[in-house]
Amino acid sequence: MNKHEDIIRKIQERLSTLSKSERKVAEAILADPKTTIHSSIAKLAARAQVSEPTVNRFCRSLIGSGFPDFKVSLAQSLATGTPYVNLNVEPDDAPGAVTAKIFEAAKNNLTRAQDILPEALISRAVDVLAQARRIEFYGLGASGPVAKDAHHKFFRLNMPVVAYTDILVQRMAAAGSHSGDAIVIISYTGRTLPLIETARVAREAGATVIGITNPDSPLTEHCSIVLPIEETEDTDIYTPMSSRIVYLTLIDALATGVLLKRGPEFNAHLKKLKQSVQDTRLPKVEKK
Repeated sequence: MNKHEDIIRKIQERLSTLSKSERKVAEAILADPKTTIHSSIAKLAARAQVSEPTVNRFCRSLIGSGFPDFKVSLAQSLATGTPYVNLNVEPDDAPGAVTAKIFEAAKNNLTRAQDILPEALISRAVDVLAQARRIEFYGLGASGPVAKDAHHKFFRLNMPVVAYTDILVQRMAAAGSHSGDAIVIISYTGRTLPLIETARVAREAGATVIGITNPDSPLTEHCSIVLPIEETEDTDIYTPMSSRIVYLTLIDALATGVLLKRGPEFNAHLKKLKQSVQDTRLPKVEKK
């Protein structure tokens, strides 16, 4: 990474290690990076309520040079679409402002994930899922609904698929798995002990374990394939919000990839499923 790349993410990662005054500078920049690009050092110092030398010291610690170069780095970061999460929701934020921040975070997380997900790994995961004797999705906590959504997407593909969100059931199912089975473990942090242990059990049983998780997490050590989704939210305090959209989108991509491998003749099966639920809906009413 050169000094012009991903500067906002770099600031976020260093927040907890900054001094009190430098943290004020960081928070002022993250609150409004576009304004910072056009600010003088005096204006940024006033906005952060610190001295100008503090601003320069912050910039040098981050990129090795002063405020003018820092603004170039920041502008480059924004211009190349570097995602950042600006979810500093304030108590007096109007509903519209809160909505804008959450939507922006979701869009940025999707962009970030798309940039780092290797196409070769996605293709490999699709091949494994398409050829699997049985597919199982595991998730706990906020990842549980994602596992259930994956079950909803994949069961229509006419293959044995289940989703387990109970720790004990996951452990027993993993122990009973075989070669040819695919177990997909969804974990935002990759640090949930029961899921790590379940992944180990499944690998030892012969299953192919696909982890959708943080690439630097302990869970990856027990996965056959890792589809990396970087952490962008502090889940030690909050439940994952915008990042959940990334997981759901990746599941959609995997399901679509498997569907395409089934070929056009599989459309008749999908049509039959659609027709089976038609009488559960009211007909559309044309607007006049």
